[in-house]
Amino acid sequence: MIRRTFIALATSAFASPALAQENRTERVRFDKGATAKVIKGSIRGYGGVNYLVGVRAGQTLSFTLTTSNPSNYMNVTGPADREPMFIGAAAGGDFTTDADMGGDYEVDVYLMRNAARRNETADYTLTISVR
Repeated sequence: MIRRTFIALATSAFASPALAQENRTERVRFDKGATAKVIKGSIRGYGGVNYLVGVRAGQTLSFTLTTSNPSNYMNVTGPADREPMFIGAAAGGDFTTDADMGGDYEVDVYLMRNAARRNETADYTLTISVR
């Protein structure tokens, strides 16, 4: 009986969303003829969202993050970069760049560790523009 109880508790702990918070990845798709996309979302604790935005070389790419939580930021990484080209915690919630190369730019929306540890929530709006 004790063994079954332990297995049931261990299984439920791993299935709990509060314990198994991972970043999820979403591909951004624009409506036909559109150059901008507005994404409304919510994150909690250590769970964040990675948005992939495909662009061609020479296009101008803009991101704006507005949020309900002052510890909610975004980082932007280019297709060939290992490190972010933009760090929102240091530079704010607006970023624009001309794409030197085509490919997927990744926008990571996350909570800083202080807020993540407290399992805080952030409701956000991410506006993405490609021209």
